[in-house]
Amino acid sequence: MNHDLSYMTQIIKIVIIEREYGSGGGEIAQLLAKQLGWKLWDQLLTEEIARLAECPKDVVEAREERTDPLYYRLFKSFLRGSYEGSLNAHKLKLVDSESILKITERVVQQAAKTGNSVIVGRGSQHFLRNRKDTLRVFLYAPREDKVRRLLTRGKNEKEAEQLVDAVDRERGDFIQKYFHLEWPDRTLYHTMINTAIGDEAVVHMIIDVMKTLEARVTA
Repeated sequence: MNHDLSYMTQIIKIVIIEREYGSGGGEIAQLLAKQLGWKLWDQLLTEEIARLAECPKDVVEAREERTDPLYYRLFKSFLRGSYEGSLNAHKLKLVDSESILKITERVVQQAAKTGNSVIVGRGSQHFLRNRKDTLRVFLYAPREDKVRRLLTRGKNEKEAEQLVDAVDRERGDFIQKYFHLEWPDRTLYHTMINTAIGDEAVVHMIIDVMKTLEARVTA
């Protein structure tokens, strides 16, 4: 695939890739960023959140795009409601979904200011929904394709099937809790693409949508 991108007038400066788990969103975002010569905010986003939260990256990964489990919510309620907890809460640096979300918004907004960025999930489609220089894409795939993709990553079939169902359910709960919307909110995206057509074809389609939007604005 060899797109000539020299025509671009930089109307679109950010591409957001929201995705079903196992649909290949990370791989496609990487291909797209490479093709455009833009910065990829995927693992880099997690690393920056971890740096600002002053906690290990794997702790952030465990809480991204998820609501806190019941035991953790109960622990926080107890801590905040107790005299000892109120005295020491500032020392504990609790890393929960809510605190990660606030830091994520800061990092996403900063990435958007920089421009020339491909941002993967983490609620960025909502944080940047009012920016006219942002293209929002949702990627999905048939369940069997998602399972097959996870098998190539070393998961066994049972584990892959469980992850396909569980992760998207957690993402849906996350969006419902913090943004009060169903997931995916179809009105939010410029295009929704079935990745069963192949990663390269998806990248081609995203760039074609960018061309169309650029042409509409400059016409």
